[in-house]
Amino acid sequence: MKAYRSSLLWFPYSGERAAQACYEQDGLLVLDKDGAGRWVVHAIGAWSALQADFSNVPRENLPNRIIAPGFVDLHVHFPQTNVIGSPADGLLPWLENYTFPEEARFADAEYAASSAKFFVDELLRNGVTTALAFATSHPGSVEALNTVALERGMRMVSGMVLMDRNAPDYLLNSASGTVNSTEQSLRDTEALIQRWHGKGRLGYAITPRFAPTSTESQLRGAGELAQRYPEVWIQSHVSENKDEIAWVRELYPLASSYLSVYDQFGLLRQRSVYAHCIHFDDRDRALMRERGGVAAVSPTSNLFLGSGFFDYSGADRIGFLYGLASDVGGGTSFSPFHTMLAAYYVGREGQTKTGLTLNPQHLWWQHTAGAGQAMGLGGVAGAPIAGNLVPGADADFVVLNPRATPLLERKTQGAKSLDELLFSLIVLGDDRVIERTYLA
Repeated sequence: MKAYRSSLLWFPYSGERAAQACYEQDGLLVLDKDGAGRWVVHAIGAWSALQADFSNVPRENLPNRIIAPGFVDLHVHFPQTNVIGSPADGLLPWLENYTFPEEARFADAEYAASSAKFFVDELLRNGVTTALAFATSHPGSVEALNTVALERGMRMVSGMVLMDRNAPDYLLNSASGTVNSTEQSLRDTEALIQRWHGKGRLGYAITPRFAPTSTESQLRGAGELAQRYPEVWIQSHVSENKDEIAWVRELYPLASSYLSVYDQFGLLRQRSVYAHCIHFDDRDRALMRERGGVAAVSPTSNLFLGSGFFDYSGADRIGFLYGLASDVGGGTSFSPFHTMLAAYYVGREGQTKTGLTLNPQHLWWQHTAGAGQAMGLGGVAGAPIAGNLVPGADADFVVLNPRATPLLERKTQGAKSLDELLFSLIVLGDDRVIERTYLA
C-alpha cells in the first residue's frame, strides 16, 4: 500500500446520473494493488478518520494541493493536433481544407509514431487519463497510438476511421497506395479489434467518421462487427452542423432522422458514443435513451465552428447520458478547464433551464466520473472505474495546484465554498494547474 495526504476531491457513487462532489480539506488517499498489479483506490476520506488505520503505510504529504480524479475526454481526434486553430467558414470546408490533408500524412508510419507520442504527452500534461479517440483511415495510425498508450499504461479507446466515399481518394487509400475497399476496411477493423481490444488498458471503437462518408454497405458491415463484438465501443458524429444534416437527408431520404441512420444499421447501442448531438428533437433523445447511446458534448469545437449549442435541458428532461470532450482539433484546447468553461458558456447561451447543469460540481462531474459512466466503464457495484476515486477505481489521478498563477491563488484563497473553489479553477485554470498526472 501507499498513501497521499492532501486536499481531496471525488464523487461518491449513488447510481444516479449526477452526484454531488465530496471534498476533504485534509484528506487521505490510500492505494493498493489489484490482481493485475495495477494501483487502485483502497480508501479515501478525512485524515482524522483514516490515519489510525493506515499509520504504517508509506505516505507522501502534498500540502496546498488537491488530488482529484483524472479527466476523461469522451471525444478527441488523435491526428488533428496540428489542425487546432485553422480558420474556416464551418464544419464541411474545415474538413476539406485542413483536416483531410493533415490526416493523409498519417500514411507515413514515422509521422504517425511521432504524432502519437506528442498527442499522448499533451493529454497527460493536461491531466487527461482516459480518452476515446479517432485515428485515421490508415490501420497504422491505430498501431502508432496504441503502442504509445500501452507504453504509458494509459486507458485509451481508439479506432480506425471507416470512410469509403465522399472524401478525397488520397484519404481512402490504404498504406500500399491502392484504394481501400469497403471489405478491406472491415477486415482491417476486425484485425485491429482482435489485436488491441483488452490489451493492457486499451479498448477498440468501431469508427465510421460520419454517415455521409460511409456507404450503406460499410455501415451495415460495421453494424455486423458491433453485433459480433458487443464489448467494443462505437463512435461517430451526429447532428453537429445544419449543412451536414441536410447532406444526410439527401443521402438517406427515407430515414426519419440523422441519428436513425446509425440505428438502422445496428450502430446505436450500449457503448456507442456520438459526438455533438446538437440539433436533436425529442424523438432523437428518446432513441438515445432507449438504445443506451451517449453524447460527447464538445463545446469549444461547437463554438469555434459555429455549429450550435448542446441542449442540456432536453438531455436532462428525456434522460440520456452525456459527458464532456475536447474534440481536438475542431476543439481549441486539450485543457479540461477550457472545455468546462466552454460548457458553461454553451449552457448559458443555449438557455439551459436547469441550474444543476451549470453548477461547477456538475461541470467537473461531466469531465470525470460522468464521462466514465457514459463510457460504460463500470467497476465495483457499477461505480465508474474511470474518472473517480471511489474504492475499487483505478488510481488515475491528478495533483492540482490551486496557486498555479497569482490571480488563481488570490481567487482560490478567497473561496468560501466548494462551488467557488471549483468555479475559480474552471474559469482561470489551464495546464499550469496540473502539477502531476498519475496512471494506475
